[in-house]
Amino acid sequence: MTPFSNLKLEIEKLEEYDNHHKVVLLNNPETGLKGFIAIHRKNKDIPSFGATRLLHYRDSLDGLRDALRLSRLMSYKSALSGLPCGGAKGVILAPKRLTSENRKRLLLSYAEEVNALNGDFITGTDVGVLQDDLKLMKSVSPFFVGFNGNSTECTALGIYFGMETCCSFLDDGDNLAGKTFAIQGLGKVGAALLALVYPKAGKVYAADIDKSVAEKIKKKFPKVVIVAPSEIHKQKVDIFAPCALSGALNSKTIAELKCRIIAGGANNQLEDDTIGDLLFKLGILYAPDYVVNAGGLIAVFDEYEHKKNNDERIYDKVFAIKERLHDILEKSKKENHAPNYIANEMAEKMFNNF
Repeated sequence: MTPFSNLKLEIEKLEEYDNHHKVVLLNNPETGLKGFIAIHRKNKDIPSFGATRLLHYRDSLDGLRDALRLSRLMSYKSALSGLPCGGAKGVILAPKRLTSENRKRLLLSYAEEVNALNGDFITGTDVGVLQDDLKLMKSVSPFFVGFNGNSTECTALGIYFGMETCCSFLDDGDNLAGKTFAIQGLGKVGAALLALVYPKAGKVYAADIDKSVAEKIKKKFPKVVIVAPSEIHKQKVDIFAPCALSGALNSKTIAELKCRIIAGGANNQLEDDTIGDLLFKLGILYAPDYVVNAGGLIAVFDEYEHKKNNDERIYDKVFAIKERLHDILEKSKKENHAPNYIANEMAEKMFNNF
């Protein structure tokens, strides 16, 4: 296990490091705060955006790698959302046991660290961070967003639009009526996506590592078929939607896929970019995750940019995901190259010119 104090020496050696604009190691012995804020790219006059997660990691180095990888992903997501901001990420290393008082202390301490960046970093909720946590941190720092209550719904809506685009691209029309789905992960985004597809779906399979969460979903959506998390990607469906943590698509799982389309809310779904090549060769249409799951980022950037919420304005921006994805898929077909490489190339041209 790498000592936390030595992590600074490791940063530039890690494969996840991509000449990041700034990486801050958070270490406050008084409050117990340990974590990272990684800013991948920084536009001169605009803050970099990325949510904050509170998570227990096996090793501090894993948390650092996660921050580097996810901040980079946010730059791709911002670029292909048409936003002028670079990507960033906050990671708070949670101990195995966290009392409510310790949680409050960590979050307030973290908010002070966000303040110390003088507005270079704007953040909101990710895995492990609740809406009440956001309100607490906002009480000491103005650099938190996500209070319009629409980021999760916008993320799910963008994925839904992506699914429609994929179906249309396969000459199947853009109506999801009668389509079959497998949704992996029933957290905020997975549950919101399920609510959108449920009324039209021919059949929906779903899974979550938390059995109680799956049971609640089953009660609310009785026609959903709950399966084991280890079996969800194996279902014979039109669309597989990874909405849990990263790496769901790897050399083992893709050999077991029985879907035509992959479009989901999880970040970094591909174990690495070569998995995109394999999916392409298998004839499975992959919608790059950071293209279709950008609705939440679009919503919080709009909140930062405009004092007054306007649902129609945000909806139009999320709807534009359809056109961006269609362009990527068309170019992928024309150049006979996997969509993730096409999307990467398009995004890099944008954010590397900051």
